[in-house]
Amino acid sequence: TCVGTECPRFTDCFVTRMRQLAAESDVVIVNHHLLCADAALRQNAYGEVIPACSHAIVDEAHQLEDIATQYFGYSVSNYRLEDYARDAERLARSPAVESGSRRDEIENAVARLRDGARAFFSDIALAHRTGGRLRGEERVRATAASLSDASEAAAELAGALDAIEGALTLLKTLPADPDAGARSANDAPALARRAGEIRDELRLLLRAADPDLVYFVEFRGKGVFLRASPIDVSAIMKELLFDRMRTTVLTSATLTVDGGFRYLRDRLGVATATELRLPSEFDFSRQAILYLPPRMPDPRAPEFAIAAGREVVELLRRTRGRAFVLFTSYASLRAVQAIAELGLDYPILVQGTAPRSQLIRQFRETPHSVLFATSSFWQGVDVVGDALSCVVVDKLPFASPSDPITAARIEAIRTRGGEPFGEYQIPLAILTLQQGLGRLIRHRRDRGVLAVLDPRLRTKGYGRRFIDSLPPAPVVNTLAAVEAFFSIV
Repeated sequence: TCVGTECPRFTDCFVTRMRQLAAESDVVIVNHHLLCADAALRQNAYGEVIPACSHAIVDEAHQLEDIATQYFGYSVSNYRLEDYARDAERLARSPAVESGSRRDEIENAVARLRDGARAFFSDIALAHRTGGRLRGEERVRATAASLSDASEAAAELAGALDAIEGALTLLKTLPADPDAGARSANDAPALARRAGEIRDELRLLLRAADPDLVYFVEFRGKGVFLRASPIDVSAIMKELLFDRMRTTVLTSATLTVDGGFRYLRDRLGVATATELRLPSEFDFSRQAILYLPPRMPDPRAPEFAIAAGREVVELLRRTRGRAFVLFTSYASLRAVQAIAELGLDYPILVQGTAPRSQLIRQFRETPHSVLFATSSFWQGVDVVGDALSCVVVDKLPFASPSDPITAARIEAIRTRGGEPFGEYQIPLAILTLQQGLGRLIRHRRDRGVLAVLDPRLRTKGYGRRFIDSLPPAPVVNTLAAVEAFFSIV
């Protein structure tokens, strides 16, 4: 817990030194998360992380809406409550707290907090499970009515936070041992403030009353998260980033849809801008081909997974492995994986069996390997050279309309008289597909095949929008053409 200038080690702290160095620098490089964290702190008048500046260059700007959606919302989880309980418990057992009634008061409040959190998140989970069962990862829309099932447990949890805040507030006047307990004594006000912040966020989330926010419960492993996220981040980005800067440059290889920047400008609230679209440095007409199989079932049909598995096997026999096979769901991944493991002799790596960085390293180091993965591998992965010569995408990556944030944005567009499928769902899927296929060609000497197994590229009217937004590689429809491409040295 950072207490700022009240900390006796403030001057020596690496964060303080980092901020001082940044303030003295002409150029400061940060990631999107830190950029949004800084904007969120400024929004709440808590200070700043990045020194004030007047010019910003944002690379990979296609990610900005998603990251802003994460940062400018609210979240209370069982993990956050347990982290807080451990910090308060550590303080109670530190030299800054006298043994006896005061220490007992804090420890009793921590025990009450843990009991309240356990009961609350259990009620939240029971009220929002889909079909009575909980999948490994799931997000479910929440309303004031659905959250009312946890109202009694929520009142108890809020009371526990009140109690611990009160107990810690009394510690502000405790004399501290300058050698042993100074840091712990200074932690008490910050911990008291954190308890109040969690309680206030909890109450805001339970009211579920702000029409500009979408409320949902997220399940991830053993974590239960009650969240609220902005439906539209454009006003936030305009106020906290674009209006603050004299100049903002947004850049990425995947910013345009239908040959223009309109989609991104609308999503981020960019009213006026100078636009520049540059040709790729890669010669896709020579370095790549786009394979669209001639006969595939509808991707919603039960037989699609079997057909996709057969196509993957035949395709990777011709590429001799060396492929990323990217899926839009774990169910599709597992179905195709079962077929590929029977039909291929190449090493198959699967997302979830090892950390992401380890899988990428294994892929680079293992000749002719194949990686099966879902959304987290669609961007931010670079494999240069012959190790990656094929990227296969099973289906067009439409965001699920059952996802709470996607559903809320669809509703908002429809409410204002727009057409969400054409205005939002298709452009978002196009950018995602561009990112996935962009894993293939990372250097001027790279060569390979891009493959999309979804027949809607050919059978639906909107398929042309996708094809026109993809790299200008020659389109082929036969496995013989793929084989011929790899026969050229």
